[in-house]
Amino acid sequence: MTTVRPGRPFRPAALVAVLAGCSAAITLPAQVKERPIPQVIKKDGRYGFMVDGAPYLMLGAQAHNSSGWPGMLPKVWPAIESLHANTLEIPIYWEQFEPKQGQFDYTVIDTIITQAREHHIRLDLLWFGTWKNGSQHYMPEWMKADPARYFHLIDKNGRPADSPSPFCTASQELDIRAFTAFMRHLKAFDPQRTVIIVQVENESGTWGSVRDYSPAAQKLFDGPVPPDVLKAMGNQGGASATWQEAFGPEAEVNFHAWAVATYVGKVAAAGRAVYPLPLYANAALRDPIKPGAPGSYEAGGPTDNVIPIWKAAAPAIDIVSPDIYMSDPAAYLKVLELYHRDDNALFVPETSSSSPVARFFFSALGLQAIGFSPFGLDYSVPAPAPVAAPAGTPAAAPAPMDQFPATAQNYRLIAPMMREIARLNFEGKLQAVAEETGKPTNTLAFGTWNATVAYGAGRNNRAAGNPEPTGRALVAQLADNQFLVAGYSCRVDFRPAAADKRRQFMRVDEGTYENGVFKFIRILNGDETDNGLNLRAEPIALRVSLGVY
Repeated sequence: MTTVRPGRPFRPAALVAVLAGCSAAITLPAQVKERPIPQVIKKDGRYGFMVDGAPYLMLGAQAHNSSGWPGMLPKVWPAIESLHANTLEIPIYWEQFEPKQGQFDYTVIDTIITQAREHHIRLDLLWFGTWKNGSQHYMPEWMKADPARYFHLIDKNGRPADSPSPFCTASQELDIRAFTAFMRHLKAFDPQRTVIIVQVENESGTWGSVRDYSPAAQKLFDGPVPPDVLKAMGNQGGASATWQEAFGPEAEVNFHAWAVATYVGKVAAAGRAVYPLPLYANAALRDPIKPGAPGSYEAGGPTDNVIPIWKAAAPAIDIVSPDIYMSDPAAYLKVLELYHRDDNALFVPETSSSSPVARFFFSALGLQAIGFSPFGLDYSVPAPAPVAAPAGTPAAAPAPMDQFPATAQNYRLIAPMMREIARLNFEGKLQAVAEETGKPTNTLAFGTWNATVAYGAGRNNRAAGNPEPTGRALVAQLADNQFLVAGYSCRVDFRPAAADKRRQFMRVDEGTYENGVFKFIRILNGDETDNGLNLRAEPIALRVSLGVY
């Protein structure tokens, strides 16, 4: 409200400006509809990622580390679109955001968001702040030039390590201020919720040192363990137990996890206070089957052994997530199991872009994953040179999706029915599997029906596995005797759970999804269904109605 006080000169221009501002404030909501803030919710023991008020599955693609600049974006958008991804993960750099102390530059953020809207892509912004892969390389230059004030941790030999100290309050205070400004700007600039989730730091922790050995850190290490950490780790030691007394060989690892999580948790809490978008922290992993001794993996981040500590020390973080670069299927699947917890939604924000790994997207779906995102899927790194065509062959324009065919194949299938898949998974009606070497079949139980997924099955219906383990499938129950079936390189069949009954296909509709709606193409019968439902290389969906006799 503007009041003209007696005795003060009336300034028409000032009043016009005020009224113009009021008018803009009134008309803005009519111009840009504010969508619901995304949320990670839990219901009946399952997690859902709610975007625009409905379950959403992130079909993600992460850009390379140095692709978050306007000059690189023309190499990003074509890649994301050709892959049929719906969410781009892209960094925001503290060094760019605060080039001078206390001066924040929003131009790059605004450019990324504006262009994402133009391309109808949602965003997962990665805050490269105090930590990036265990180091402080994305801090502003003016901070890196003052290591005495913004100090590194001290290793066991008394030397500074290439990693920030989690006890440097000067760095923490500035990270809090910058991240809060970043989140406040997102709230004001993005009522459309183009940005749906934010990563706080990147693979926070330390390589080459298990913890900080500075005098200040040592004093805390020799002191009592915080009660919430003891409780989280199920330790029955006394309230005055030191870290060494409480945790023995794991004392230093647990101590550093608490220190880093506390630092990151305070940054996250400050940002969340101004704009409560979902937040997550990602982990550089240890081997999930043979972990190795402390010091053989990055310490401090949310590795599987310290997830409870992160949950206790950083409650503003919604999800702790694994960055999976393991090629061993047993290890990969074990990581998915370890991060699929009652207190944690499964989200894979980084993984290898190799074709053999792409099938594990279906394994993650089978554990109710809310998102999956291979790394480095933009075109800032040139693709391998194609094999030369015979002389006289007309040159063909390169297909961008040829760089990552298996991921593109996954997303091309799922993208048109993404909301349906996300809803069915959140409701507990969907199961999904990926082929494992030496395991030619999987059986999925749906009450009165069992679905069998067979890999490499020939006309004799004997599954021997594919030459390369590329098979993957999802089956979702739409009604008591109706199912959605989709996947690649496998055969799916159904059997009644009752041993005295035999199945018959009442109807099998082949179709595709368009904007979430099933579009009928044809009815399959005869040779196409006698031995089960064959899923080959085409992105088709089957709606299957079953009966017994």
